Amino acid sequence: MTPSLLLQRLLPLNWLTRCAGRLAASRRAWIAQPLIQTYARRYGVDLAEAALANPRAYESFNAFFARALRPGARPLANADWTSPADGTVSQLGRLHRGRLIQAKQRPYSAAALLGDAALARQLEGGLFTTIYLSPRDYHRVHMPCAGRLLGMRYVPGTLYSVRPEIVQGIDGLLARNQRLVCWFEHPRHGVYAMVLVGAAIVGGIAAAWHGRIAPAGGPIRLWTYPDEASAPTLPQGAEMGHFELGSTVVMLMPPGAWRFHPDWTAGGAVRMGQALTRCREQAL
Repeated sequence: MTPSLLLQRLLPLNWLTRCAGRLAASRRAWIAQPLIQTYARRYGVDLAEAALANPRAYESFNAFFARALRPGARPLANADWTSPADGTVSQLGRLHRGRLIQAKQRPYSAAALLGDAALARQLEGGLFTTIYLSPRDYHRVHMPCAGRLLGMRYVPGTLYSVRPEIVQGIDGLLARNQRLVCWFEHPRHGVYAMVLVGAAIVGGIAAAWHGRIAPAGGPIRLWTYPDEASAPTLPQGAEMGHFELGSTVVMLMPPGAWRFHPDWTAGGAVRMGQALTRCREQAL
């Protein structure tokens, strides 16, 4: 076992996450500004595309971390499915026999990830992709295609780091960490799911229509939206949630004839709005 993995086993990750969350939420300038300035320098954060380009304009570290982009910074590609986030593609493939690939060809259960065996069966045969959001990335998550919200589930769990070397060393990590599962329906494409996975030192996960949800602890929590009157319908590219300190997004698409865009490869950097599948004209 590597030193990094050993630390994940030994450190009080829940306690460290609570402490980091309190610091990140502080609006005291003498706390927030040193955190923001140090973090920006350490990770080379580029604010050129941010709505607020001056780091002193952010009242807390959380506000800085979950910063919005300026209008027009991420034009949407002409594709049925576009990237929901900035980050690195950790894995991609097709959901087969209820299994996704986490790392080094290690499979894990879609039913465990989603907390819903029926939803996993509904998505069998569809494409999946996992995007790791590094500390320097933009940390809002957007709709890969239009969709009406059908349900949302908070699943409590561990708080292991989701750095690539840790994910490679712990079986089923993405289905063990706390996570927010949201599933939507597109009028033509069908039902798809977005999973926002929490991690060590992640101060929270929020949904655009609900606000902050995790970390909450306790039992699984479920929200359902049975009709159009109770459910938000979001267009492609709309914000669907964000992290307070970064993590990972797993996207599961319905069965269909889509193929990944040639630029969408494991280990490759992606940006929100770029084509995830081939462009509409190429897919016909």
